[in-house]
Amino acid sequence: MKKGKYNILVLSDLKDSNNQLLKSAVSLSKKIDGHVQFFHVKKPTDIVERESQLSTFRSINEQHTKTKKSIEELVSSVHKTYDLKVDYSYTFGNVKNEIGDYISKNKPDIIILGNRKPKPISLLGDSITEFVLNTHKGAILIANNDHVLEPNKDMSIGVLNGELTLLHNEFPKELLEGTNESLKIFSFTNNQIDMAQENQHEQTKIVEYVFEHNDNTINNLSNYVLKSNINLLLIDRNKKENKQKNTKQIDVKNIIDKLNVSLLISSQK
Repeated sequence: MKKGKYNILVLSDLKDSNNQLLKSAVSLSKKIDGHVQFFHVKKPTDIVERESQLSTFRSINEQHTKTKKSIEELVSSVHKTYDLKVDYSYTFGNVKNEIGDYISKNKPDIIILGNRKPKPISLLGDSITEFVLNTHKGAILIANNDHVLEPNKDMSIGVLNGELTLLHNEFPKELLEGTNESLKIFSFTNNQIDMAQENQHEQTKIVEYVFEHNDNTINNLSNYVLKSNINLLLIDRNKKENKQKNTKQIDVKNIIDKLNVSLLISSQK
């Protein structure tokens, strides 16, 4: 059986948001011809130690059975609803170590993670998201649970901190095929401006928004993204500050915490 052009890895903690996470994975897979793999790691602390070694072994077996059943129900539902086969695997152990080993062995093109609400005390902190950003050099999709990428529906796409060449060099060209909406490009500048500047590009279906970089930049960006009905924002995590164009480098981790939209982050060079 032919597998897709792109290997897509879904990392799941088997929480309530798994249906939304897999929906976004299906949507991306169908758009770019991807093959989806589902992977879950259960921490040893999730297994309750019993009074005897035999009882502990029984507890482990119970967790294996429960975990396998939960995953099979999820992937079976996806296959039945969207006619998409999802391979799956799971293991017990240290979450970061097991994820790191899986990434190293399977070399996925794109990793999909669910977006968790950040704790007030820190941005991302010592999270799995931060670990994957630091470990995986390929593209990463942070799937938003409130605004799910719906399978078999057009995506409204925006680009942050990038240019048109970003679409051709960093992301699958299939992403933009078939869409009738204008592409929105967002960037930050060190120049002082009263409000976000909107620039229309006559030769192509592109609308560019330029924001002054200040304490309210991310909030302003979030508002414009929602008003533009964007459900997938592409981010270039390699682009540096450009003094000639007076553009400002962005903090990807801050964007992940603050924006309420699915984010597709470019590979790291």
